[in-house]
Formats: sequence, C-alpha cells, structure tokens
Amino acid sequence: MTGFGTAEGRVGSARVSVELRSVNHRFFNPSIKLPSPLTRWEGEVRELLRKRVSRGHVTLVARMEREASAVQLIDEDRFGRYVEVLRELQERHGLDGEIDVATVMRMPDVLGVAEADVVPDSAAALLEIVDRAATALTVMRGEEGSRLAAYLLERLEVIERALDSIAARAPKRLVEQRDRLRQAVRELTEGLATDEQRIAQEIALLADRLDVSEEMSRFQSHLAAFREALAEPPADGVGRRLGFLLQEMVREANTTGSKAADAAMLQDVVVIKEELERSREQVENLE
Repeated sequence: MTGFGTAEGRVGSARVSVELRSVNHRFFNPSIKLPSPLTRWEGEVRELLRKRVSRGHVTLVARMEREASAVQLIDEDRFGRYVEVLRELQERHGLDGEIDVATVMRMPDVLGVAEADVVPDSAAALLEIVDRAATALTVMRGEEGSRLAAYLLERLEVIERALDSIAARAPKRLVEQRDRLRQAVRELTEGLATDEQRIAQEIALLADRLDVSEEMSRFQSHLAAFREALAEPPADGVGRRLGFLLQEMVREANTTGSKAADAAMLQDVVVIKEELERSREQVENLE
C-alpha cells in the first residue's frame, strides 16, 4: 500500500529528520538512505521497518542538520588530495589562476564535524524518530487499506450474485440434460424396447458428473473466511491469507466451469473469474 510519514528529533548534537514513503509491492523491499555518521545503524533501522511494515517498497531518507556550535574539523588528507587533483587539471588543460583555500574548502567532505559531537553511542534516538515516522506511515496506509477493503467487498457481492445464479440454474440444467438424454435414446432406438434401468444408471452418472453442489459449498465457505479476515485482520497482516483464499476460490471456479456444460452457467463462471482477478490485483497490495 502507498503511504507517507515524517518525523524529526535530536540525535546527539544534530537534528535529524526522517521521511518514509511506501508504494505497492508483494514483499517487504526497503531502501534506506542515511547520512554517513548514521550508516552504522542501517541494520537496526531496517529491522525496525521490517517489524512495522510487512509488505511494500519502503524508502527511508534521513537528513541531518548540524548545529553551528558543533566543532568544525578539516580533513587535511582530503584537502591535500583535492589540491593535487586541481593542480593536475590545471597543468593538463593549461588553466591559469591560483587555487585558493576557499575553493578547496567548498569541495565535498573537506569540512566536517567531529562524529563524537554529533552521534551518540546508541541507536535509540534515531530509532525513536524512525518509529514515529513509521507510525505516521501506518496511519496513512490504514486509511488506504480501508478503501481497498470496501472495494474488495464490492467484488464479493458481484461474485455472490453470480454464485446464486449458478445455484439456481444447476438443478434446471440437470433436468434439461436428463430430458435430452432420454430424447436421444428414443431417437436412436426408434421405438425399440429399451432398458430403463440402464438409462436410469446413465442419468445417475450424468447427474454426478454435473453436480457442482460441493464446489458451491466450498466457495461459500471461502467467501465467509474472506469476509471474516477483512473484518478482523490478524496482527501479522491479512494480505497473504486473502491471497490464499483467492487461489482456492479460483480452483473452485475452474472446477465449476469444467462441470457446467451450460452456456448460462459458464457466463456466470466467467464473471466470477474476472472479479477474482480484480481482487487478486488489489490483495497483492494489502499488508
């Protein structure tokens, strides 16, 4: 599910802001971007996100704003390397002018802050900020989840109407098939004596092959379980359970279609499979 959350707070002597974004993904897929003084805690941040978000491509971007009073340090080794590179470029390209201190100081990572003044020994402060951002993200994802749940319930209503149509049509279809079989026997025998017991056995076998009552019963059970999972989602997420139930419903729909031998029933099966596919696409986005 999509979502957005932000939070900020202090980490050592610096102020850190955290921005979290999530988009649809079947699995938990994090992308974490931390300032260099905080990268040592990337594993802890990743694990916290894993506990808070079970599905989705989650992007975390943290920014650090250092206080003006922090101790400024010059990386002399980096400063010297920049000077050497700039002089080589001057000679290679025949450039005039002097390389002044201000130019070199503006190069990346020459001027920094003592890490000890910025970053404490514990990840607790950073994780607390990330956790608050994750809470804001979860609230927004919950709102989207409610909209998706309403959409899925609409799909279930369409499916249930098609199932009711199949259940009403199935007995009539069986009578028609029985009468068609008897008519075919009469036409083939052309008035000759027939074995009524054998015909009755064939009709019984036909009825067994065309019977979809078990499929309808299991389908209704899966629908009830689907509704229950939407109404009371488990703590570890509902997406995978709904995905499993949809697979089972597709199985029952396929079996019903293979037994149908009736145009009207097949049309209802097509409607059911279309709605199941629409539901599957959305369930992949649910946590």
